[in-house]
Amino acid sequence: MKYIIAIIGLLVVIGLAALASSNRRKIKYKPIITMIIIQLVLSYLLLNTKFGLVVVKGIANVFGRLLEYAGEGISFVFGGLANEGEAPFFITVLLPIVFISVLIGIFQHFKILPVVMRGIGFVLSKVNGMGKLESYNAVASAVIGQSEVFITVKKQLGQLPPHRMYTLCASAMSTVSMSIVGAYMTMIKPEYVVTALVLNLFGGFIIASIINPYTVDENEDMLVVQEGDKQSFFEMLGEYILDGFKVAIVVAAMLIGFVALIAAINNVFDLIFGITFQQILGYIFAPFAFIMGIPISELVTAGGIMATKLVTNEFVAMIQLTELEHVLSERTLGIISVFLVSFANFSSIGIISGAVKGLHEKQGNTVARFGLKLLFGATLVSVLTSIIVSIIL
Repeated sequence: MKYIIAIIGLLVVIGLAALASSNRRKIKYKPIITMIIIQLVLSYLLLNTKFGLVVVKGIANVFGRLLEYAGEGISFVFGGLANEGEAPFFITVLLPIVFISVLIGIFQHFKILPVVMRGIGFVLSKVNGMGKLESYNAVASAVIGQSEVFITVKKQLGQLPPHRMYTLCASAMSTVSMSIVGAYMTMIKPEYVVTALVLNLFGGFIIASIINPYTVDENEDMLVVQEGDKQSFFEMLGEYILDGFKVAIVVAAMLIGFVALIAAINNVFDLIFGITFQQILGYIFAPFAFIMGIPISELVTAGGIMATKLVTNEFVAMIQLTELEHVLSERTLGIISVFLVSFANFSSIGIISGAVKGLHEKQGNTVARFGLKLLFGATLVSVLTSIIVSIIL
């Protein structure tokens, strides 16, 4: 039965993407089918084989050790602040972002990451049928972040037509940056985080190639990565330390605002209608939860978590998931976990358009105009990833 639901789910996702397509006649289904098969194979390898277990354990151990190192610095500054037996979310989950940001900066400084990102991007371009620039951007977004990635391609921004800008922004919204992967692993199982990271990379191209099909001329696909101003090693360290801290503060501020707002809205709806706002959203998103393979008895609960991620952010939804994990099946936890690992939410529209506008005002306005279409596509990527995983679980 789960295979039938998964096939229906795939058809629904592809159908919804086709409805929003700018040119259905140009859709190339061969690379789409190829990438779906690759997603299935990778999902099986990561979740159902000893090789996948070793890979996931290895990645989890690396991030676990990094979090331990980060904990040394955090303990030095904030030691004794928390009450015994308590672990403040900001200190244990968000502040380690600072240390991981520093490591990314070091790998960037010594030209290791750019080589890796270009290499993977080149290989991806041979599979997805899209340009080298788009492929590089997808990999770079997953490494350095959805807003920072545009700095590395700012030379090309003014020359890109709207359809190519859409693909670049869709990749940025469908992935998550490595600097916060460790934070995710403290809330959901590492195997689901790793699987979602890999599948979303291909899912972004699948949905973008349906919603926004085009062919890139080889002569127009020159990948020139913008290098930042030459910095000394310690200048770079200071910059990435501050950048990581800014990310932690911004996420913390958003969590305070969104969690408080949801609590207030839920209370108002409960007083007036006898049902919370999240429960209403749960019913609205239940059909999507169904095609993702969620058991019928858990559809509304899962739908509510999905909706929370869309209207707030993935951190708020992950917190909600951890609070409800005792009432959800392992299958539902796995499917919802991979759904949450992306930046597909309303606030990302502002983040991405603002980042682009800071580099090129006209293109920033272009991104803002297709913002809702961008969110629609990125949400379909998350649904697609969940459907693929539902076949394996």
